Amino acid sequence: MPDISTAHEVLAVVFQVRQLSTRNPQLSVLLWERAMAPQRGAWSLPGGQLRHDEDMTSSVRRQLAEKVDLRELTHLEQLAVFSDPERVPGPRTIASTFLGLVPSPATPELPPDTRWHPVSALPPMAFDHRPMVLNAHARLIAKLSYTNIGFALAPREFALSTLRDVYDAALGYQVDATNLQRVLARRGVIVPTGTTAKSGRSGGRPAALYRFTEARYRVTDEFAALRPPT
Repeated sequence: MPDISTAHEVLAVVFQVRQLSTRNPQLSVLLWERAMAPQRGAWSLPGGQLRHDEDMTSSVRRQLAEKVDLRELTHLEQLAVFSDPERVPGPRTIASTFLGLVPSPATPELPPDTRWHPVSALPPMAFDHRPMVLNAHARLIAKLSYTNIGFALAPREFALSTLRDVYDAALGYQVDATNLQRVLARRGVIVPTGTTAKSGRSGGRPAALYRFTEARYRVTDEFAALRPPT
């Protein structure tokens, strides 16, 4: 029987809510453009081969640091394994995907071949990287319901309208700011800071500012679900 070796790569699906200060905030994913065959010009997830002397989490952190200099990552966790024997040309390669989150309004420096792309308008992607993005987005949507993972996408301090915009962009549908505040406060996820935002040009009462109680991932209500409006 021939000796067939299996390679292993780690790939990061890194999300950030972009354009948060505009009327059209968007959940975006970090992709780099392939410069060589196969599938030259297609967009790919950052990552690469797992070394024999490192675990997967160390590997994906190393490769993110080397390739895109992402030092402002606030959350990173392993998600899924993609093991179709034909997923890439050449020797069989298994891929483990990780979910990474960058808060707004962080602006990591990126090399020229790397860009943020709206999840709602993904470009042509290499191999099976598109379903990886969609899988990670589905997992993020679920986690926004039953964990405090919003801390990894939101600014350190925020008005409720800003938090609503973060959740709207990440979920892909609108939520009510008052209901969101009520749910998260009841779970002990957010608290008021006792300060207010600066008044805008139109004046009016300054908005109260809030913050997440923890900058560490935890399950808050394992059976909860944030549902789209009917």
